[in-house]
Amino acid sequence: MQIALNVLLFELALTFYFIATIAGIAEIFRGRKTTSKLALYLAVTGFLFHTGNIIVRYVQGGHIPVTNMHEAASFFSWCVLILFFFHEFRYKPGLLSSFIMPIVFVLMFSASIFPREIKVLSPALQSYWFGIHVILAFLGDAAFAMAAGIGVMYLMQERYVKSKQLGSLFQKLPSLQVLDEINYHLITLGFPLLTFAMITGVIWANSAWGTYWRWDPKEVWSLITWFIYALVLHLRITVGWHGKKAAILSIVGFAIIIFAFFGVSLILKGRHVFL
Repeated sequence: MQIALNVLLFELALTFYFIATIAGIAEIFRGRKTTSKLALYLAVTGFLFHTGNIIVRYVQGGHIPVTNMHEAASFFSWCVLILFFFHEFRYKPGLLSSFIMPIVFVLMFSASIFPREIKVLSPALQSYWFGIHVILAFLGDAAFAMAAGIGVMYLMQERYVKSKQLGSLFQKLPSLQVLDEINYHLITLGFPLLTFAMITGVIWANSAWGTYWRWDPKEVWSLITWFIYALVLHLRITVGWHGKKAAILSIVGFAIIIFAFFGVSLILKGRHVFL
C-alpha cells in the first residue's frame, strides 16, 4: 500500500508540473494573466503531492530521500519550487513560472526515468551531518537554478529593449533592473549555501571515512562550481559585471551544475551514494 501511494503521489506531481509548464509557456504566447494564475495553482497542487511523495519515502527509508538519482532529481526540483514560491509571492515577477516550471518539470521527468528503489544508508553515513549537508547543497543548487531562469528572462527582456519592439511580452516581463537584482540576490543566497554545504561535507566525510578530502569526482566538481560562482561574485563586485554578463554567467554556471549533477554521477562513479 505504501509503495502504491508513493508511486501515485509522484505521478500526480509530475502530471501537475507538466500541465503547469504548458500553461506557463502558453502565457508567453497568449499573454493572459489568468494563464499565469493557473500555472501557479497547478504548481502548488503538484508541490503538495510532491511533498507527500517525499514524506512517504522519508518514512520508508528513515532519511532524506536522496540516495539515488531518482530521489536526488526529485528532491532537487522540490527545492527549486520552494525558492520559486518564495520569490513569486515576494517579488511577483511577471512570467516567472514560464521560465522556472520547465526546469522543475525536466528534473522531475528525469527522476521518473531512473530506478525508484529505496535504499538504506550504510552505518558510516548515518549521521546528522548527512541531513545538514544535503539540505544546504540542494538549496544552493536550487538558488543557482532560479538564477539561471532569471538570467534567461533578462536576456529576453534586454533583446526587446534593444530592438525597441515593446510588445505584450515586454510589458509582462519585469524590468531589467529588477531581474538583475533578483539574479544577484539568488547568487548571494546560493553561494554561502554551497560554501557551508562543502564545509559540512568535509566534516561528514571525516567522521564517516576518516579523511576530510578524497578527491571524489563529485567533490572535485563541487569545488569547480564553487570557484565559478566565487568568480561571478568577484567580477560583479569588483569589476562591475552585472546585467547581461551576470545573466550569461548564471546560465553557464547552472549548466556546469547540471553536468556535475547528472554527468559526473552517471559517468564518473564515486562514493557520493546520494547523487
